[in-house]
Amino acid sequence: MNILVVNSGSSSLKFALLDPETQATLCQGLAENLGTDSARIEISSGGAKQKQALPGATHQSALEHAFAQLSRFSIAAIGHRVVHGGEAFRDSVVLDEVSMAAIRDASELAPLHNPANLLGIEAARGRFAELPNVAVFDTAFHQTLEPKAFLYALPYELYERHRIRRYGFHGTSHRFVAGEAARYLRRPLAELELVTAHLGNGCSACAIRAGRSVDTSMGFTPLEGLVMGTRSGDVDPNLHEFLVSHLGYSLTQVGELLNRKSGLLGLSGTSNDMRTLLAQSEQGAARAALAIDVFCYRLAKALLALCAGLERVDALIFTGGIGEHAAPIRDKTLASLRILKPLLDPVLNGEHGRSAGGRITKEGSALLALVIPTNEELFIARETARLLTSPTS
Repeated sequence: MNILVVNSGSSSLKFALLDPETQATLCQGLAENLGTDSARIEISSGGAKQKQALPGATHQSALEHAFAQLSRFSIAAIGHRVVHGGEAFRDSVVLDEVSMAAIRDASELAPLHNPANLLGIEAARGRFAELPNVAVFDTAFHQTLEPKAFLYALPYELYERHRIRRYGFHGTSHRFVAGEAARYLRRPLAELELVTAHLGNGCSACAIRAGRSVDTSMGFTPLEGLVMGTRSGDVDPNLHEFLVSHLGYSLTQVGELLNRKSGLLGLSGTSNDMRTLLAQSEQGAARAALAIDVFCYRLAKALLALCAGLERVDALIFTGGIGEHAAPIRDKTLASLRILKPLLDPVLNGEHGRSAGGRITKEGSALLALVIPTNEELFIARETARLLTSPTS
């Protein structure tokens, strides 16, 4: 069964055709700068790459181009990444007019993401009306949080009337690596208590008990929580008033500052790319080193805080571009988790755990730490296939 996975952004469209059983990727591609004269698409299949300019291409025309390249493959269904499902979606769903309307209603919670996700859905449904389309939500995994974990200490009517609460994101990644950890441990996921850290340009951490999210670091928006590439993560909420009243910022400028000019970029003054900062730090750049220190310390604090929702930690999992590839970040983070008594194996950490199935701590370490590559496209394909075989599950 081949599943086409579509991830539609405001000006980009990423797609992959996968067999969720064999995990084989048959074809994948990325269309960028859609709606502009510099729109282009790159498609890879069978080891061959094809690049083509598509001036003025829309999401619809980019998908049409992709579908032409996919015509030699059978496609059973299409799975879509949707960022925000609000409280309406606790699970993935086969799309119909009712669910489409609910996704539109959630757009006020994710105005940059959901409308773009809908563009991809509408384009795919228009081209392949006969195929089932499935939405897989970043937020759905965290709908198992209890009120004590998702409510802000604000007047309760703000939640009742406007659904202002913590939602959490990166749910597909956290779910995927939790399942892979269960395979590594050879234990049912329902028996495990895990902490997962998805670290990339966007970062979040999650506490998982019996396969269910019980707490997470991101909140009402993806700005809350950890230090990220260009996002500040947690700051004093009264900072907004200070920036507006004393420094003359507008609220729009405050949002721009915290989302696009802060994080690793703001601290270092040079880059939001951890690879660049690690190289600069090795060459003696003090602010690059400072940005790394803040990133790792704040991450360790968040990981320890998430333990409040668990009885034990069967494994700590690092994933995402930084989590999977930046050994010094894992080293520095585990050093700040010394209360959990991790015994890092420098050799295993240096090779990202590849020779030990992902393990980077020594045998007998009180805390087991794993590096598990995430694969959100594969997870979406699996979810789509699951709903095709058991639509009411």
